[in-house]
Amino acid sequence: MGKDEALFRARELEVDLVEVAANANPPVCRLIDFKKFKYQEAKREREAKKNTKTSQTKEIRLSPFIAQHDWEIQVEKGKEFLKDGNKLRVAVKFAGRQLGKTEFGKTLLNKTFEALKTEGKIEREAKMEGRQMVLVLSPI
Repeated sequence: MGKDEALFRARELEVDLVEVAANANPPVCRLIDFKKFKYQEAKREREAKKNTKTSQTKEIRLSPFIAQHDWEIQVEKGKEFLKDGNKLRVAVKFAGRQLGKTEFGKTLLNKTFEALKTEGKIEREAKMEGRQMVLVLSPI
């Protein structure tokens, strides 16, 4: 139908004439309630946003001479973080004379990775960052 007839129909039905495809030949328009259309579109976007899962980076902190039970508790926390779909940052913090014993931190990180191997894979190898040695794991 022509432009004038479409505008007349839109006024008659008390709705808006919205151009859908401007580049088409002839241009395509729709008779809709524009406020209702925008509301429904915003509602769909909110629903889509609600259903998306964002990945975060969680951290567990260890010390080079940590007790076995404390280490096991931290590993269990790490497993839960990885199961939830988060990245895991395992940090071994060195203080004072411990900085001379960084090989203990390296073996602790390897031991921790072996315990978490079923849940995650290495994203970034263990390396020193200031006074701490850091290993980053991502979920499988």
